[in-house]
Amino acid sequence: MQLQFSRHRKLRSSANMRALVRENHLRAEDFIYPLFIYEGENIRKEVSSMPGVFQISMDHLHAEMEDIVAHGIKAVLLFGIPATKDECGGQAYHDHGIVQEATRYIKKHFPDILVIADTCLCEYTSHGHCGVVKGEKILNDESLELLVKTAVSQAQAGADIIAPSNMMDGFVAAIRAGLDEAGFTEIPIMSYAVKYASSFYGPFREAAEGAPQFGDRKTYQMDPANRLEAFREAESDVAEGADFLIVKPGMPYLDIVRDMKNNFNVPIVIYNVSGEYAMIKAAAQNGWLDEKKTVLEMLVGMKRAGADLIITYHAKDAIRWLKEEQ
Repeated sequence: MQLQFSRHRKLRSSANMRALVRENHLRAEDFIYPLFIYEGENIRKEVSSMPGVFQISMDHLHAEMEDIVAHGIKAVLLFGIPATKDECGGQAYHDHGIVQEATRYIKKHFPDILVIADTCLCEYTSHGHCGVVKGEKILNDESLELLVKTAVSQAQAGADIIAPSNMMDGFVAAIRAGLDEAGFTEIPIMSYAVKYASSFYGPFREAAEGAPQFGDRKTYQMDPANRLEAFREAESDVAEGADFLIVKPGMPYLDIVRDMKNNFNVPIVIYNVSGEYAMIKAAAQNGWLDEKKTVLEMLVGMKRAGADLIITYHAKDAIRWLKEEQ
C-alpha cells in the first residue's frame, strides 16, 4: 500500500543538515550581563541563591571586566549597592554614587563596552521601594523628579543607555525630557516597559539588597494574569520615547515577548531573571538537569519567541558553550 505523507525528518538527518536549516541562533552579541557593584573595598561575595554571581567592589571591577571582554560580551547592566541608604535614595543620583563611579571606570578602561545603567531607587532607599514613599503609598509624580536626576547623573558619568526599571507612570516621558534638557539627546532609553510583579525576583533582591521593607510592589508592577495591560504599557513607553522595550521576567512571559515583537518596531529585550537562573543552577547541582543543554535550549527559546537581546546571568557560560560547539 502506497501511503502519502510528508517526510519532515529529511531536514533532521545529520548535525550539519540541522545546522543548515536552523532558524534561530545565539551569539555573544545577543547577551547583556548584569553586574552588582558594591560600595566598599575588597568585596567579592557570591550571592548564596545565585551560584556564580558575585557582588563586587570597585577594586575587583577591572578583573571582572577583563573576563567579560575575554568572553566577548559587548554590554553590561549595572546595579549598585550603596554604603548608606535614605528615604529618598540620594545615592542613586549622587555624582559619586557607586553606579556613576563604576560607569566612569568602565568607560575609561574599557571604552568599547556598552554600559547600561539601571535607573531605579529601590537599592538606594531605606524602605526598599522604587519611589518616594508617604505613609505606605508610593508617590508617582514626586518619584519622577528623582528618577530624572538619577538618569541625568548616570548619563553625565558616561552611561551609553539609560534603563529605567521603576514602573512609575510617565517615567519614560520624564526621563526623555530630562536627558534632552541636559544635552543628552542621543542617549537611548531601554525601558522596563513590561515588568510583572513576579515571584521570580527573590534571588535578585538578595543580590541587590533592595527588598521592600513593607508591603509589595503590586501597585506599580504588573499583574501576572494580564496580557492586554502589556500593550498599554508598551504603547505609552514607545510614544514617550523608549528606544528598547524590556519584558521581565522571561520564561513565564514568552507569549508577551512575541506580542511585543509582533506589534512594536523597536528592539525587544527579555530579562532572564534571577529566579529562572537559580532554578536551573539548583537542578543542575542536584544532577536533575544537564545545565549546558537546558540553558542553551531556554535561551534559544527566548530568541524564537522574538527577543532581540537577552539580559542573563548565564551569559559567560552560554558563550563558552557556544564556542565549544563551533
